Amino acid sequence: MGFATNLLNIICYLPLLGALVIIFALKREQSTAIKAVATSVAGLDFLVSLPLWFRYDPAGAPFQFTFRADWIPSVGASYSVGVDGITVLLILLTTLLGFISVYSSFSAITHREKEYYAFLLLLQTGMLGVFISLDFILFYVFWEVMLVPMYFLIGVWGGPRKLYAAIKFFLYTLFGSVLMLVGILALYFYNSTGLMAIGLKGLGNAPTFEVTELMKIAPQIPGGLQMWIFVAFFIGFAIKVPMFPFHTWLPDAHVEAPTAGSVILAGVLLKMGTYGFIRFSLPLLPDASRKAVPWVVALAIVGIVYGGLVAMAQKDMKKLVAYSSVSHLGFVMLGMFALNPHGLSGAVLQMINHGLSTGGLFLLVGIVYERRHTRMIAEYGGLAKVMPVYAMMFMIITMASIGLPTLNGFIGEFTILIGAFNRSALWARSTSTRGTRCRWRRRRSSGCSWRSRSRSPSRCRCSRSTPGCPTPTSRRRPRAR
Repeated sequence: MGFATNLLNIICYLPLLGALVIIFALKREQSTAIKAVATSVAGLDFLVSLPLWFRYDPAGAPFQFTFRADWIPSVGASYSVGVDGITVLLILLTTLLGFISVYSSFSAITHREKEYYAFLLLLQTGMLGVFISLDFILFYVFWEVMLVPMYFLIGVWGGPRKLYAAIKFFLYTLFGSVLMLVGILALYFYNSTGLMAIGLKGLGNAPTFEVTELMKIAPQIPGGLQMWIFVAFFIGFAIKVPMFPFHTWLPDAHVEAPTAGSVILAGVLLKMGTYGFIRFSLPLLPDASRKAVPWVVALAIVGIVYGGLVAMAQKDMKKLVAYSSVSHLGFVMLGMFALNPHGLSGAVLQMINHGLSTGGLFLLVGIVYERRHTRMIAEYGGLAKVMPVYAMMFMIITMASIGLPTLNGFIGEFTILIGAFNRSALWARSTSTRGTRCRWRRRRSSGCSWRSRSRSPSRCRCSRSTPGCPTPTSRRRPRAR
């Protein structure tokens, strides 16, 4: 077996090897060595993943760099891994953000460094395993493995309410995982012996958990069973996205997590939910997915508008970025369930772009938090005078997150809106409410709204020539009392 055959295994288990070296070969007092090993392993993992970009053939087989071995043959579970074009992008994003997260923790983490870097590398193995798995049992094992390190990263190295945030994150994700497992088992039994408990006859095929084999029976799954399995998958993946109204664990987890934890959480972990919809729900359950479009799109649009409005009201920078993620990932779900090429392409682009821009925002918030130990926006007036380079980077990444044309956030959202408009003009108009609300909020904050209680032109902070600024003659006269 050559390098290409084992490439995915090397990428996936290299961080695990680094974690084992840190745990068993280094002492707690060897802080410099621990950081050096963690950084070297994470950097090497990113370099090893780069050949995926150059060697992947878009015109080739659907899944490439495949590796398969029997694992639990008695139940039809196998160790099967492979990647397609979507997975290649997500793996590169994971290894890049993993290296950045390790490197950015040097000054932020000063206690229990050995355990911290071991958990960070173990988390990377779990995330990579989720993306490369082509067997449902293997996928589920990596899904749960990823949950444990993140729980400890928040619960041990988090903020003042770290235990509350960690337990909330754990319970939400575990609840969704259990329902997802029920859906996986329903697919498994229908493919083989059937579901005797509900009197549903199976297809009589050989028992298997391989995703590629189960995709072949997708047209044969009855509509009722498809809908129940879709609901189980939907709750499991929607919690991870997170979609409205399953999003309540996200702000607490982001605010209390260390900077590196927030970067990984926003950049990679949230993408596992959207990846689950693309990889499993849409191809395995096509009829149920089509029937669920109105409901999923409605929740996505509510999440877009709600996330934007709540983000504008935040005084904590981390909470602001966290709620903006709810809005951005609502766009991803909208494009995905437009069920057309533009929508799906835009959803994948927005997944990657959101990981880069939001991860960058959390890093920038962490930089000033380490110096001032506060995340309150009101405490950072005049920051550009003392940190001009930082202010410039913050502005560029913020504009990318907003979706300014020529920056990475624009093309994904624009393509999603094209897909949504092609499916329904009402969907695209509904999402534009977010921008209208933002502009209305900015005008109110500048004192230029005609609805302002102040009727004096001197209270208006814009010039008379500013478009939209009410002049004294255009103001309504106060009512006589």
